[in-house]
Amino acid sequence: MDWGTELWDQFEVLERHTQWGLDLLDKYVKFVKERTEVEQAYAKQLRSLVKKYLPKRPAKDDPESKFSQQQSFVQILQEVNDFAGQRELVAENLGVRVCLELAKYSQEMKQERKMHFQEGRRAQQQLESSFKQLENSKRKFERDCREAEKAAQTAERLDQDINATKADVEKAKQQAHLRSHMAEESKNEYAAQLQRFNRDQSHFYFSQMPQIFDKLQDMDERRATHLGAGYGLLSEAELQVVPIIAKCLEGMKVAADAVDAKNDSQVLIELHKSGFARPGDVEFEDFSQPMNRVPSDSSLGTPSDGRPELRGPGRSRAKRWPFGKKNKTVVTEDFSHLPPEQQRKRLQQQLEERNRELQKEVDQREALKKMKDVYEKTPQMGDPASLEPRITETLNNIERLKSEVQKYEAWLVEAESRVLSNRGDSLGRHPRPPEPPASAPPDSSSTNSGPQDDKESSEEPLSEEGQDAPIYTEFDEDFEEPASPIGHCVAIYHFEGSSEGTISMAEGEDLSLMEEDKGDGWTRVRRKQGGEGYVPTSYLRVTLS
Repeated sequence: MDWGTELWDQFEVLERHTQWGLDLLDKYVKFVKERTEVEQAYAKQLRSLVKKYLPKRPAKDDPESKFSQQQSFVQILQEVNDFAGQRELVAENLGVRVCLELAKYSQEMKQERKMHFQEGRRAQQQLESSFKQLENSKRKFERDCREAEKAAQTAERLDQDINATKADVEKAKQQAHLRSHMAEESKNEYAAQLQRFNRDQSHFYFSQMPQIFDKLQDMDERRATHLGAGYGLLSEAELQVVPIIAKCLEGMKVAADAVDAKNDSQVLIELHKSGFARPGDVEFEDFSQPMNRVPSDSSLGTPSDGRPELRGPGRSRAKRWPFGKKNKTVVTEDFSHLPPEQQRKRLQQQLEERNRELQKEVDQREALKKMKDVYEKTPQMGDPASLEPRITETLNNIERLKSEVQKYEAWLVEAESRVLSNRGDSLGRHPRPPEPPASAPPDSSSTNSGPQDDKESSEEPLSEEGQDAPIYTEFDEDFEEPASPIGHCVAIYHFEGSSEGTISMAEGEDLSLMEEDKGDGWTRVRRKQGGEGYVPTSYLRVTLS
């Protein structure tokens, strides 16, 4: 496959592509040059470069930080920052072997490209000139033919006219003969010009331009190969320095391998899952009886005040996003402007933040009390009265945060009810399934919680009341009709199902998978000796059928 054969009519495309390739080469040279300048300014400037590309927002406020791709990129930047002190030798090698050589090579490529396209444009101009000559000879031939025909008609008319003199007839015949001869010459000239143009056109499309395009292809492939080698020099320069650089590069490799496309897809689901129920069927509205017509439960209409309404007992109007008009979003404190699932998650985040702030204020109050006691016992260390404003401020903050915690807890209960209503599940609220035992060895094929989840679980241990609370209040109804397993799973850890709706299992026990995790951390299974129930998803190694 070559450009001269496959892209014979894509002159402008090849012009843009080759220019893009040279721009990419210059961009890479500029990138390496800028990096070299940063490295030559020692560790401070290198850290400035890292800072330039680090995310501007804190990780907790940046949804993109939850993706493994972003995390790997940030880890790479941190590795670069770690070996900032070792960059002088790397900067020297890159400056000589990449910047100077590739910049010189880029200039050579630009001159070669310019020469090939000038040759191509000259060939185009020659073909256009030949075509114009063909058009001129064609128009001359057409004009001479009309004149010859007109002269012949005039001679024939005078020859038949009895009043015309012999001299006039002879003159007309001579004129007709002359015009006929001129038309014949124009015809021969047109035929010769047509033959020359067809020859030039064939040479242009089958020989001249294909050769030029093939030269451009060879030039572009050499440029790409050279650029690829330049990419390789970037890592070679790193490998030539001290061993600590090799360790940092290994860290970059680990970061690259840590990109998990499947996990990122799941993160995207967790970030943007709305929790809305799918819309039901649109019901028939009888317009033949306008006086009795009322809006149906599945009507696509929107209430006059623009707010969603509940239609029918215990039913929420389905969100018909392909058709509904998007109103301007008004941000509310309880996040009711968000979809149910996102509202619940945001409320949980806010509640956790308020609890952390509350605990911090409580700890600060205790510290101030201890300091006040010390001042009272040892007056020379400080005045106890000077701590009163801070203690009062801390108490006010505690009262405010307690009020906010209560408020967010109430909103969270409403949001969870809304989510369960949309899902149509009969699941009762349960804080979270238990985490795998800390002493148990990790299993790569099981679904494990990340470090952040472990931290949160340690900060918010389940109360005995929460552990014994029913996980599924109407669990028996779920099993009224026996279902076929959709896979199988193996228990990684022992689990004692003490709550209503759960089931006990032993470590290593084979189980039938009846229902996948719906996002709440619980999976429904069936034991071989009989009995079904829910167990923590993180305790299982699941295989779908």
